[in-house]
Amino acid sequence: MTSPTGFAFAGTQPTASTSSTTTGPTTTSTGGGPGEYDSTYYKNAIGHTGSALKSALHTIIKSQTTLSYDQVWNALKATDQDPANADNVILLYSGRSQSKSGNGGNPNDWNREHVWAKSHGDFGTATGPGTDLHHLRPEDVSVNADRGNKDFDQGGSPAAEAPGSFTDADSWEPRNGVKGDVARMIFYMAVRYEGGDGFANLEINDSVNNGSNPYQGRLSVLRQWNAQDPPDAFEKRRNQVIYETYQRNRNPFIDHPEWVSSIWG
Repeated sequence: MTSPTGFAFAGTQPTASTSSTTTGPTTTSTGGGPGEYDSTYYKNAIGHTGSALKSALHTIIKSQTTLSYDQVWNALKATDQDPANADNVILLYSGRSQSKSGNGGNPNDWNREHVWAKSHGDFGTATGPGTDLHHLRPEDVSVNADRGNKDFDQGGSPAAEAPGSFTDADSWEPRNGVKGDVARMIFYMAVRYEGGDGFANLEINDSVNNGSNPYQGRLSVLRQWNAQDPPDAFEKRRNQVIYETYQRNRNPFIDHPEWVSSIWG
């Protein structure tokens, strides 16, 4: 981005019907409070730990409505709406509030960032992991390119156009306000995609430079970020919008961030 003029920065972050063709939310509830879905949506997972919990959650969340990659554009305008300005979305790494209509491929536009880099498992933009809203977020075109397919880790040099983010040759560290968001998106992907539906079995390891392998790192850092940055109102609302309006599945680690340590130690 060559000039920030006209853009506001947000310190907070911004809830979905049953059809994948819906282009706007039908609810303004935040939803997803602790235990709210335990007796219904999560009932077959409650009481499990470790690998049994991961397996139960996979069975629950793999039932979802899918979107095309084109439909993701409008969906993100609802899921990531700026709570202070309904005409804007909040960009994930930049934290900038930008017009919903400012999406596209030019340097100052926002586009669709795959938080689980799509080359890690080579799923591209195919319907499934490539269009799953639980890890797709709006981001500045240049910042998206700067992150590329890097794994997540600590450190590096300040990232241009993304205040509070850092990067080096093989890793990306997002700003503090979304560290937990990023971690919980990665944990979701590792549970949702287990290799049984034509896509790679996505797993988290403690490495960087994972390349085209179906791995994303680093696990130790992501666990730390999940604890450091618990779900806020924006993230809970986003989970609810995806569940109610678009995919009809939830990110269990937003509803129960403690399940991260139960599964991954």
